[in-house]
Amino acid sequence: MSDAASLPGQPRGEVVSGPATARAVNVLAPNASAMTLDGTNTWIVAEPDADLAVVIDPGPLDDGHLRAVIDAAARAGRRIGLTLLTHGHADHAEGAARFADLTRTKVRALDPALRLGDEGLSPGDVVTTGGLELRVVPTPGHTADSLSFHLPADGAVLTGDTVLGRGTTMVAHPDGRLGDYLDSLRTLRSLTADEGVHTVLPGHGPVLEDAQGAVEFYLAHRAHRLAQVETAVEAGLRSPQDVVARVYAEVDRSLWPAAELSVRAQLAYLRERGLI
Repeated sequence: MSDAASLPGQPRGEVVSGPATARAVNVLAPNASAMTLDGTNTWIVAEPDADLAVVIDPGPLDDGHLRAVIDAAARAGRRIGLTLLTHGHADHAEGAARFADLTRTKVRALDPALRLGDEGLSPGDVVTTGGLELRVVPTPGHTADSLSFHLPADGAVLTGDTVLGRGTTMVAHPDGRLGDYLDSLRTLRSLTADEGVHTVLPGHGPVLEDAQGAVEFYLAHRAHRLAQVETAVEAGLRSPQDVVARVYAEVDRSLWPAAELSVRAQLAYLRERGLI
């Protein structure tokens, strides 16, 4: 979920509803909002000649959307073999149980409460379906259960809400923690530097073709926001609401509740390190 509109200097991408890479197709959920941008990106991922596909984040409980995902796979001559979740927020996972019923697939997630079937997901797992390989990358911070999926054959990473195609994401305090989030961004940066990842397939917003630039932007943005929060506290502001009004003054007020969650996470991070 986004906590801000597009920001100056951010890498730009193009909204995709259809093929994004050789193996990934996006079916956009009809749940556009200030928090979900254009809507939730439901990803169908498969090897080009395979008859089985993996769906990542079936999205909200919307039968029309869930059936559109199944139809999109069928038009490519594929059936759904597995459902994966990047995290448990409703705009990504609410439709998972219904989707599993429609497709007779298992749902694998980090959080045991989200799983349907006897297999979960753990950091370092390699998921293989129909010859496709997806590597499970833990990226907590937005939420404690956030995962990304590395698609090495396409030099891509599916980031859920950890990196968005537009704007920045919130750290959903208290479940999300800023220290974890910064570590996750560094993990993604390592994928771009060491594993040849060049494309971000986000949970919301457009595809980003400069993965390294996107991650570096996020790290710089977080450092800038932390400095602003620290300065606000030094100026005598104490409540998260007052800090939001100062630090996020340029952001649409409809997004301030999400910004407050991030500010609470920032304040906790600074206190833990004795910086305020």
